[in-house]
Amino acid sequence: MEGDEGTTSRCPSPSFAALPFSFFFCISIINFFLVSAAEAAADYGDALSKSLLYFEAQRSGHLPYNQRVAWRGHSGLTDGLEQGADLVGGYYDAGDHVKFGLPMAFTVTMLSWSVLEYQEQVTAAGEFGHALEAIKWGTDYFIKAHTAPNVFWVQVGDGGTDHYCWQRPEDMTTSRQAYKIDAEHPGSEVAAETAAAMAAASLVFRSSDPYYSLLLLQHAEQLFEFGDKYRGKYDGSVRVVKSYYPSVSGYYDELLWAALWLHRATGDVKYLDYAVDNAEAFGGTTWAVSEFSWDIKYAGVQVLASKLLLERRDALEERHRKILEVYNSKAEHYVCSCLNKSDGGANVRRTPGGLLFVRQWNNLQYVAGATFLLTAFSDYLSGGGGGGGGGGGVLRCPQGGAVEPGEVLAFAKSQADYILGANPMGVSYLVGFGDKYPGRVHHRAASTVAYKEDKAFIGCAQGFDVWFGRQKDNPNMLVGAIVGGPDAKDEFRDRRSNYMQTEACTYNTAPVVGVFAKFRQLQQKQQKQQQQKQQKQQHLLQGLQPQTSSYK
Repeated sequence: MEGDEGTTSRCPSPSFAALPFSFFFCISIINFFLVSAAEAAADYGDALSKSLLYFEAQRSGHLPYNQRVAWRGHSGLTDGLEQGADLVGGYYDAGDHVKFGLPMAFTVTMLSWSVLEYQEQVTAAGEFGHALEAIKWGTDYFIKAHTAPNVFWVQVGDGGTDHYCWQRPEDMTTSRQAYKIDAEHPGSEVAAETAAAMAAASLVFRSSDPYYSLLLLQHAEQLFEFGDKYRGKYDGSVRVVKSYYPSVSGYYDELLWAALWLHRATGDVKYLDYAVDNAEAFGGTTWAVSEFSWDIKYAGVQVLASKLLLERRDALEERHRKILEVYNSKAEHYVCSCLNKSDGGANVRRTPGGLLFVRQWNNLQYVAGATFLLTAFSDYLSGGGGGGGGGGGVLRCPQGGAVEPGEVLAFAKSQADYILGANPMGVSYLVGFGDKYPGRVHHRAASTVAYKEDKAFIGCAQGFDVWFGRQKDNPNMLVGAIVGGPDAKDEFRDRRSNYMQTEACTYNTAPVVGVFAKFRQLQQKQQKQQQQKQQKQQHLLQGLQPQTSSYK
């Protein structure tokens, strides 16, 4: 201990007299701690693989032959039949069986962005194929749901009846009513978000499947035009969604978001003109926000605009550059508020354990989104040659002055590590990762016996009586799901009924796919450097060892 010389351990300077003993001992101790630190670090490669596996558990429709989540079966095979449309497929958003269009589209956008930013890292981890499958399961459904240029089916199922029923998806008896938006019943948020998802996905598939990429882009452009021409809040047209995914921020953020994605996918300047000309009126350069989610896209819009500015500053027209610089300043506000370096009450709250805390219900969705945006923004700063007034790859926050990209990345890593178990409770909130994770996730399919094991029908009330109230872990593990997470005091109660904390959503996991791939690469680089350091130390030791004399 410090101040107690009798218990303080120090490594002496090397001398030939001490070399065979204390020097070797100290080198061994150093190597031990280096190895121990490497072993203690989170296995980001494993986190990446598991995060992509989760999306297979959320699939609706006819499951493919290579389905890896074996406890799931076919479901929702008559979706759209009553409406004369083929709406089989897509994703269940969480632990229920409604297919909500807005969060599903946001999930696909973030999966696509993750792959676009970190394709090399995802590929190196051997997960590129699984990432493509996860994206395509969503975009295939969007193509089917877009039955005419100005018609898009945005929901299948009813939250009211669904939430009163605890059944496996394979047994569903609840309403599968489908809801659409059209010219008379507009829904600009979901039309634009789906346009963003398909534009981003078109970039992902551009090399591997050019035809599919072009098809996605055609749908994206049509959906954007539809959402922009017939403006209106989607929860006004589809009122049953109000209690579940209401649009608080309106649709301006989605329109700007879609325009920037379409500009990136097409290179057509008209989409950049749209984002620039509407920047102030739509709030892109006036809203300074401190959260990013399936509803509020402004931070994502601003970070995406920053990428364009930082990477193409000299090639941009002056009028574009000036507005993008304002977008960038708002992106910096978001980053600074996450880093606790913004003005006054603009900073995001944190738990005692250091987790960003936006609100009590499913807080980890905001953490996951922030972790991705911070990771991406740090990369843009590193490679973009300067951010806003910072210059030289540095941003300037109201509190604390200049912030290097490495500091932004380090904080993003702290949030990812918290999710993976580096937190006061020692719980990994990524199910199936590490030694301790939620076992009673609020999820109908995971909490009931697998259909393949027992095909006996489970009714609504029976499901609640037999399975929901069961005081045991779920029979099926929802690997890769990120649950809602702890409260403001870092406390977490692993109970199925505690849905604010134990329910998982697709948009919780989607943003961190790229993050895990990025940190896996950095982790491997650090491990290689540690190995090289150990080898140098061993060579040094061997070189300093006294030679045995042959003289007698």
